[in-house]
Amino acid sequence: MSSSISSSISSSMSSSMSSSMSSSMSSSQPSSKHNVALFAFAFIGLIWGSNFIFMKLAAAHISPMQIVFVRVFFGFVPVAIVALVTKSLSLAHLKHWPHFFAMGLLATVIYYFGFAKGTSLLNSGIAGAISGAIPLFSLVAALLFLKEERVTKWKLIGTGLGFIGVFMLARPFDNQVDARTLSGVTYMMLGSFSVGVSFVYAKRFISPLKLSPLALTTYQLGAGLVVLACVTDFTGISHLANDTTALVSSIFGLGLLGTGVAYLCYYYIIEHLGALVASSATYVPPVVALAIGALLVGEPIVLRDYAATALILAAVAVVAIANKYQLTKT
Repeated sequence: MSSSISSSISSSMSSSMSSSMSSSMSSSQPSSKHNVALFAFAFIGLIWGSNFIFMKLAAAHISPMQIVFVRVFFGFVPVAIVALVTKSLSLAHLKHWPHFFAMGLLATVIYYFGFAKGTSLLNSGIAGAISGAIPLFSLVAALLFLKEERVTKWKLIGTGLGFIGVFMLARPFDNQVDARTLSGVTYMMLGSFSVGVSFVYAKRFISPLKLSPLALTTYQLGAGLVVLACVTDFTGISHLANDTTALVSSIFGLGLLGTGVAYLCYYYIIEHLGALVASSATYVPPVVALAIGALLVGEPIVLRDYAATALILAAVAVVAIANKYQLTKT
């Protein structure tokens, strides 16, 4: 009887501890993923903001399309190697190739070319500021195509505040708008529109495929690289080697970090925080680009720029809080 009671108590305690541990692990796992997604959010904001000075350095030696090719090539190669080593790729995945090429065009070729061309025509601070328009396009696309991702009043307010801050940073009334400036702004808006739509496309068509972020990144960059290999004029691309700083920043800044690692973070954020929050990471690059432009290039910063920076950060907070509140309600 004593043995039976002891066995019963032991079984009960084991079951209770197992249940408690399982409950604790299940409750901590979402929190852990949420924290990783927030870290990825910060990383994307920082590296995308730094990319404008990297593109500016490269633009002094090679064409915008060549900049994009170098960026995608050095972003694709290490990601593909890791994907092969970890056996993340499969021939069965190729049936989704139309989606991979669509993302390759939207979030790689058109996006990067628009920003590379625009940055070559503008200073880095202005180019970085205009990049903040991305969430506007993502919001419109979400309204049109994502029924499950509700756009609340506070998300609209946050997006509006972010755009006002970007507008203030761009200082459209302080400089005479010539053909070069207009062309640069147009290219930046093209890139912003393309990647904004890609956030929603990924949420609707890519995330449901349930492929690993590593596999998705590899296929998307590979598809983009194929397109770039067909349309890029490689004449004079070796001139980039004449400037060590530009060469290193293009390979590691634009390629490895700004493309390969950033895309891994990009898919992870969409999966765990949603398309609109992922797109709101693009509020941070204008601030980073402004700081780098002032410290490294000597672009002037006035009081209005600080106010605009604070407004953008407030907009990020509004969008993030609105999304968190929506998640707790569901």
